[in-house]
Amino acid sequence: MIKLNFAKEAPKNKDIALIEIKEGGRKDAYITPEAQKKIVVGIGKKKEFSRRKLIILPRRIISLAKARRIKKIAINFDELKKLLKEKEGELAEILITNLEMGNFEFVKYKTKPQEGWRFIEEVTLYGKMGASTKRGAEKGQIIGDEINACRELVNTPGGEMTPKLLASTAEKRAEGTKVKVEVLGKSDIRKLKMGGILGVAEGSKEEPKLIVMRYKGSAGQPMVLVGKGVTFDTGGLNIKPDLSMNEMHMDMSGGAAALHTIILAAKLKLKKHIVVLIPAVENMPSGSSYRPGDILRTMSGKTIEVGHTDAEGRVILADAITYAKEFKPKLVIDVATLTGSAMAALGKRASAILGKDEKMVSQLIEAGESVGDYAWPLPLWDEYEEDIKGTFGDVTNSGKTRYGGAITAAMFLYQFAKELDCPWAHIDMAPRMTSIHGEYLAKGAAGAPIGLLMRFLQNRK
Repeated sequence: MIKLNFAKEAPKNKDIALIEIKEGGRKDAYITPEAQKKIVVGIGKKKEFSRRKLIILPRRIISLAKARRIKKIAINFDELKKLLKEKEGELAEILITNLEMGNFEFVKYKTKPQEGWRFIEEVTLYGKMGASTKRGAEKGQIIGDEINACRELVNTPGGEMTPKLLASTAEKRAEGTKVKVEVLGKSDIRKLKMGGILGVAEGSKEEPKLIVMRYKGSAGQPMVLVGKGVTFDTGGLNIKPDLSMNEMHMDMSGGAAALHTIILAAKLKLKKHIVVLIPAVENMPSGSSYRPGDILRTMSGKTIEVGHTDAEGRVILADAITYAKEFKPKLVIDVATLTGSAMAALGKRASAILGKDEKMVSQLIEAGESVGDYAWPLPLWDEYEEDIKGTFGDVTNSGKTRYGGAITAAMFLYQFAKELDCPWAHIDMAPRMTSIHGEYLAKGAAGAPIGLLMRFLQNRK
């Protein structure tokens, strides 16, 4: 975590580089041996500067500073206030959250170089700042740090992040907070008749877990987040091509995002009642693997006809969504790296959102827009139900055509969500699993959609 300082005037210290935000084209950093270091960051035309550009700006600053091996920087907060009409606290929160995100790199398994890592160690904000600015900055630091913790978890190799280890990680991350964690094992899952989770897990020697996390920051019905926790996805017997399997230790990104969202809510002392459910499995090929053509009976009583073993995420989510009903939820949101089709539709800059409650879908999109966790809606028309009807089971986990896979996957989940008696939305975050060029984040997990979920939970009445 970056050390934060606040000052009225620019610090006069040759070890601290002053950041100058300037209208016009981008300029590289320049350093003069006789004077204080300075980095000039161009923002283009001031009248075209937007909140979206504000979100990227801190990451650019970090990138420029790290390229010059600068460890300490100072930012004129008064200059930032002139760029956009935002409340000071909100501006400080966005600034510090994205400075932290830009500063993250996954170096856990690397040998430290002799010259050390290129991390920014200290940031000084200077100018006219009230108490709201400091509160916003401190909040932004907590948010950025939690998003980075999620990125580290998602980047961890599958051999060191099995369902059992993911469950123990949830317990460790909850220590010191008011989040209570319960881990259901295979026998518990069997008693609950969760045939979807059991079926997908059969091919692995690693037993499945259902991780239940509770944070009661207020009374009343909880808001439930369900996160896909496939700790490694080979595709099962319908095994993936080699190039498609490379990042499949990240197929638990939805579960990791849900996990860190509830921890973040607790750290921020959010006055909300939140429950997180993470079905955690490995999807492996073996003599005991579930097969194409198998029929699995879920907790809901509905049967799933297995059309493809690589469509496993929706199968385990089906049981978890049904289990959410036990908590009498106010609303349910599931988060999953579910389909390549979402990526084909939207590229890698936005998650797909689907649901029947248009108001909630709109609120989720607005929450994402405000923090830079972008999302876009896809239709969930009743007509798509025809595409997931089973021949010998109630529903099939693979659509009847190769098209519209993100929609048919969501429609599959809706068959279980419609029993909830509350609003439900599905976030297919496959497009945002990893960072992309131009957003100034280190390679690997992007940390989505924690920011979106946190802002939504915070705003939801």
